[in-house]
Amino acid sequence: MASPRLLSQVQLLEGPGLPPRRTDVLLEHGRLAAEGEAARARAAALGLRPLEASGWWLAPPLVDPHSVLEDPHTGRAETLDSLARSAVAAGYGWVALLPQARRWRDAPEALQLAAPADSGLALRLWGSLSVGGDGQELAPQAEQLAAGAVGLAEGPQLPPLALLERSLALGEMEGAPVLLAPRDRALSQQGLVREGVEALRAGWPMDPPLSETLPLQGLLALAAQHPQRQLRLMNLSTAAAVDLLAALPAAGRPAASVSWWHLLADSGSLDPIAEGWRVEPPLGTPADRAALIDALAGGVLSAVAVHHAPLDPEEQLLPLDQRKPGVAGHRFVLPALWQELVLGRGWSPERLWEALCWGPARFLALEEPRLATGGSAWILFDPQQPWQASSDPEAPLAANQPLGDRQLRGQVLATGLRASLWRGPT
Repeated sequence: MASPRLLSQVQLLEGPGLPPRRTDVLLEHGRLAAEGEAARARAAALGLRPLEASGWWLAPPLVDPHSVLEDPHTGRAETLDSLARSAVAAGYGWVALLPQARRWRDAPEALQLAAPADSGLALRLWGSLSVGGDGQELAPQAEQLAAGAVGLAEGPQLPPLALLERSLALGEMEGAPVLLAPRDRALSQQGLVREGVEALRAGWPMDPPLSETLPLQGLLALAAQHPQRQLRLMNLSTAAAVDLLAALPAAGRPAASVSWWHLLADSGSLDPIAEGWRVEPPLGTPADRAALIDALAGGVLSAVAVHHAPLDPEEQLLPLDQRKPGVAGHRFVLPALWQELVLGRGWSPERLWEALCWGPARFLALEEPRLATGGSAWILFDPQQPWQASSDPEAPLAANQPLGDRQLRGQVLATGLRASLWRGPT
């Protein structure tokens, strides 16, 4: 933000459990400098005219609990620089990267990765539970956590339960989160979508819910045997899995994430030639998507993950069944979910921030972000701002962006994490 601005009657989301309120706010040098009468007095001294901001929201930055970046420095699909620039412009202040990389992050020396100093992004790294993520041998877990890992994670499917049981019994992770995907590829039948009427009509190869529910049952049994461990479930995708989780008492229920894309797309709503079919776990039926949304609203699911998994243009040209799974784009999450959940389903903005900010922070065992006078940890969001994804200068490098050709509504106008960014009226 090149110059200070006085926002008139902007709506504030200050922190979890606090109702929104309206006030005047002065933004100066990337800081939330003052509010109320103090903001108006300072703005008058600076000769500022107020900006009408009654439809805008000032809130803490968002938190992405897990994404993928395989080649941070020379990647053609994405680099750390491009990821940090795009994520911050999309309203994200924290991004946690999974250990999956060209050099798997399974040792202290592999965890020496930091976001660019001028990006404003706080980068967190998941360590690896096993060496190389192959589920055969335990990695040096205590050493990774001592080197700053936010917790331990594996790849997109569950490691052998015997190895996991051994790790939890040894307890080198102590109270750190352990992130695991309840997925067994051997049960997937190489399907691209979940079983359902829509998949049958389209002729898609189908992946049964059993590929998620069976490993989930094993994980829940281990969680019950080791209640002192902080198990996290990654990317739940089926109504059957939600039912298994909801049947547990809240106090004994592992925290679970859901991909933003599984909240927006399903096998009945996505065009057969559209981008976004090739994801892991696969897209479910309309009933699966409805169950995921209800579970997120009810607190059975704890966090929305971007799970940014970029592909380069050559990889994106491969046939659907030969390319790596995943979708990309932090910049779509807030505007798309605002349209789907707040406008479409009547969620309150604070419920959405619980799913995108405060819940993901707890998922990572981080302190919940809050607005603070004098602080730069804030974003300014206009739910009505139209923008064209294909002409966005803050776009990431990734080729697999499912909304990359869309006209969207709702955009982050500014963030204290990058004071030069301003997309609002002048």
